[in-house]
Order: sequence, then C-alpha cells, then structure tokens
Amino acid sequence: MATLKDRQINAIKQMLNLNQPLQKAISAEPVWKLLIYDRTGQDIISPLISIRELREMGVTLHIQLHSDRDSIPDVPAIYFCAATEENLGRIAQDFQSGLYDVYHLNFISPISRQKLEDLAAAALQAGCVANIHKVYDQYLNFITLEDDMFVLKHQNSDALSYYAINRANTQDFEMEGIMDSIVDSLFAVFVTLGTVPIIRCPKNTAAEMVARKLEKKLRENLWDARNNLFHMDATQTGAFSFQRPLLVLLDRNVDMATPLHHTWTYQALAHDVLELALNRVIVEEDPAAEQQHLASGAKPKLKACDLDSRDRFWCTHKGSPFPTVAEAIQEELEQYRSSEEEIKKLKTTMGIEGESDDAFSMVNDNTAKLTSAVNSLPQLLEKKRLIDMHTKIATSILNYIKARRLDSFFELEEKIMSKQALDRALVELLKDPEFGLPEDKMRLFIIYYICSNVADAEFKRLEETLKECGCDLTPLPYIQRWKSIMKSTLANTNQYEGSGTKTVSMFSKLVSQGSSFVMEGVKNLVVKRHNLPVTKITEQLMECRSGGSEVDDYLYLDPKLLKGADVVPKNRAPFQDAIVFVVGGGNYIEYQNLVDFIKSKQSANSIRRIIYGASTLTNAKQFLKQLSLLGEEIGGA
Repeated sequence: MATLKDRQINAIKQMLNLNQPLQKAISAEPVWKLLIYDRTGQDIISPLISIRELREMGVTLHIQLHSDRDSIPDVPAIYFCAATEENLGRIAQDFQSGLYDVYHLNFISPISRQKLEDLAAAALQAGCVANIHKVYDQYLNFITLEDDMFVLKHQNSDALSYYAINRANTQDFEMEGIMDSIVDSLFAVFVTLGTVPIIRCPKNTAAEMVARKLEKKLRENLWDARNNLFHMDATQTGAFSFQRPLLVLLDRNVDMATPLHHTWTYQALAHDVLELALNRVIVEEDPAAEQQHLASGAKPKLKACDLDSRDRFWCTHKGSPFPTVAEAIQEELEQYRSSEEEIKKLKTTMGIEGESDDAFSMVNDNTAKLTSAVNSLPQLLEKKRLIDMHTKIATSILNYIKARRLDSFFELEEKIMSKQALDRALVELLKDPEFGLPEDKMRLFIIYYICSNVADAEFKRLEETLKECGCDLTPLPYIQRWKSIMKSTLANTNQYEGSGTKTVSMFSKLVSQGSSFVMEGVKNLVVKRHNLPVTKITEQLMECRSGGSEVDDYLYLDPKLLKGADVVPKNRAPFQDAIVFVVGGGNYIEYQNLVDFIKSKQSANSIRRIIYGASTLTNAKQFLKQLSLLGEEIGGA
C-alpha cells in the first residue's frame, strides 16, 4: 500500500523524468537535466529525495531560481516553483536572457489563467515559445516529513500560524487568504492520495471555514467532467481503494496544553530543544565540550544531521522514551565494537607459521572470513556513522535535560494533566532558581492554569512569583480569555485522563562506568499509555459511535453528495483510514500519540492507518512566542 510519502516521491520523480511515466528498467542512461526551484520547492523536495538520488535521475545541477545563473545550452531545465508574481517575473527574465534551450515548467500548485497568459506573452516577446516544451500544474503544495505526517509550510510558516489565525485585528480578506492557502494544500494532499474524504469538524471554528471551502473545492472538481482529478483509471487505483478515508479537521484551540508540554520521546525532544526542522537537526560537533566553549567564548563547530527513514535506528526509536534511546545507542555501540574486534582478530591470526595441513585449512577458513569481513565493511562504516550521529544528538539532548531539569517538568505536567496531587506546592517549585529556565516555568504554569480550577487569589500569587523568576507574563491575558471562552468544554471532562508516569530505576547498562551517557540525576520515567484530546476525538469519529460523546455535533460533509445532505448516516461502518489535520499548528507529541494509538488498534483482518497533518509544526518555544504576541494585543488594547 503506497503511503502519502511514497506517492509524493513518485510524483516528484515523474516530474524529474520530464513528466514521463517512470520505467521500471533503468538500463538506458538518464537524460541529463537541470533542476531550478524556489524556496518552497526546495522545502518539498529536500526531506524526500537525497542529492545522490537526484544525480541518479540525471539532475546534474540543482539551483535556486533567484540566484545568478549562467546560460547552459543543450540541456533541458526543469522548473519547480510556486506561481507567484516574483517567480514568474524571474522566469520571464530567463526567457529574455535565453538561458536554456528547453524549458519544462512545473508549478507547485495550479497557475491561474491570467498568470499563464502573462507568461505566454513574456515568451512571445522573448521569441522562445518553441523552447517551452511543457507547462504542468503539480498538486504538491505540502511537505511530507514521515510516511504518515505532513505540514503545509516551512518557509514563511508564520503566515499560517496560530497567531495569524487568532489575532484580533485580522481583516476578513487576510483570513480568507489564510484559509484558501490551507485548502489548496489539503486539496493537493487528496489529489496525491487519489481519494475524496468524508469531512468532520467542530462547528464555529477556523476548522469549519477550512472544511466548507475544501468541500466546495472537492465537489466542484468532482462535477467538472473535463478536469476531474479523481477519475482514476484501472491501473492507478487510489491509496484507499474500497473505503473512503475520514478527514478530521480540528482547531488548535481543542487542546492548548499539549503544544506547551515538556516531552520525553526522542523525536519530540529533538524538536523541542534542538529545533528539528525538515528532518534535520543541527548539533555541536562535540557536545561534551559545550561548557568549555561557553567559558572560552569560542564558537563551537556545528554539524547538520539528517534524520530520515533510511536510518533504521531513528525509525525504531524516534517514539521511544529518552532513557530507552540512550540504552539502545549503548547496545548498538557494543555490537559494533564486537564486530570490530572480530576483524582485528582475523588480522593477527593470518600471520600463521608452519606448512602443516592444519595451518592450510585455517588459512582457507580465514580467507572466507576475511572476504565476508571486507564485504561487510561498508555496512559497518555506515553503522558507525549512525551511532556517532545519534550519540551526538542524544548527548546534546541530555545536556539540556540536565541543565533545565526537563525530566522533572515532564513528570510534573503529566501529574497536573491527569489531576494527581503534587508532592511540592507549585509556588515552591517556581521559586526554585535551579529549576529550569523562566520559559519552562511559564509552560508549566500555563498547563496548570488550563488543567486546574485556579482561584483569582491563587492566580495573582502565582503571577507575582513568575514575575520574580523573570518570566515574560505577556501570554497570560490571552490564555485567561481563551479559558473563559472554552469553559463549557473544559469543565465537564478530564481531557487528559490516564496520563501519568512512573519512575523505574535507570538501566544498569547506563549507570555502569563504560557508558558514554552520564545519566546521573536523570529520572528514568515510563510513560503510561493514554490518548491526548486530538486522539480521543479521532477515535470517536473513526468508530462512528453516536450518542453522548463530545463529537456528536461535529459537522458531517461529503463532497460526493449533492448539497444539503450533511446528515451523519445511521449505522455507518467504522473508518479504516483517517487523516487528522490541525489548523493552527501541530507538534510531534500529538503525532506520536496517534501513531501509538493506531498501533494498538491493528488486528489480523483489518489494517488501520492515520495520517497526521498540520498547517505548521511549532515547538513549545515558538508557540509561547505566539501566545505572547496575542497577549500583548489584549494588554495593549
């Protein structure tokens, strides 16, 4: 079954193959070509296709559209960019300068009739109409980061952020623009998947605006006989051939605690403290020497690490709690060392003296061993590279955990969210100068305020304490307003029931002196399996249970039906596939929670899948900044 990521890769490869279907046998040499992309195009391609794969497909040079480029005759140039005024102006300039002999223009999302006419006029004026071989609309305006995860924007992602959608003085036309941009990208996702979903979303939210617009766009396309993008021919059946998927459109306001929550799994920690972006993180070359750099003022050497599906260790452990990851790296290292030892032993035993039969058979034996050792060297070296890389990343994360006491924050927040009693009063914790950064304390307090009934007097007291700790209090007015609006939904349910942690003793392997990770003082927390609000809503909608649940009044939109048929059908079979999309920013904590949830639902006769998408990916620091901006608006109003 092709995943969203596979389908997007295939679409891009077909584009790089000059929009010819890909041949299975790659016997002939590829056609050599250039790839010219804008920032958006680069963001889409870079997490999916490595430079080596581009070379294999015949792309000899890949360059930014807005860089100074020399004329290269006799080679087709593939353009992959958004149809913006600025980009089209630059393409017209290329026509004028006669940079290339053959142009293949691919627009990331469809180009409007007006812009196409302007482009044609520019080509006529430059006298290069014959050189333009193809103009294609590609429906690829989204960034796939995992098999089952996508975001809409990375560059200029502020345009679709929580702040942009919720700020007080957004003009109607600006809001329309944001919604249209989200709808265009979601439409591209479904064209790539080849299916028309059934849409559910909460009423009176930004998610409803997106849902209505998306339904209209899908319906118009389905009824357009000439340009229907969902008429699959028999060879290309959609990703979900028999059953239609469910699209759950949610608003970030459904759950404001999770985006601020401290986390404990590998991928989410990398995003929170190392700013993982487009599957790449930048760490110090030698994280252990970090303190010396700080003391001497020297700039540390930085190294970019790619974390993608080709990395087996990352695939296995990105959702694991941090101590488990540290233990696994340690185990991998020991395995590697034993393989290395074996090769070294071979070297010493090869110098055998004496001409006896015994020695002869040993040489034969060792020759076979040596041959296999030489053959396995590339894999060993690759393994060593990955172990070194993960050691660097994990050591960097560990430094942050220790310096900011992230394990304690995580444990406390889990307790607050599951409404358990705290061991120490919150005021005491906030006053402790050793306890995390002001930003960490602010995150803890907002989660406490969202999840508990805080009396005014207590709020004032805690606010004073936060001020003394040097916290930026600007997010508070907005969070207070948000809570008063959401009161009805927050009061009656415990959104986070079942969460919590228990501490087990640290793995003996990591406490031993031989470990490269000094885990002293870090708690080995085991997380209880529980569903976050987004996952709970998704479960109820996938199961189609009606009666008494919070999703009963969610809209039901089916683009395949004629207007006015927005009634939830009775006795519908549960959905096997869902796409969960959060308008206003998502995070790796929710993604991991959905992955864990769907794993627990698999059975022998039904495979169920969930894809998680969000307008942008924000970590807690970025989200807090957006809340500050919203708070300032209220404070300054």
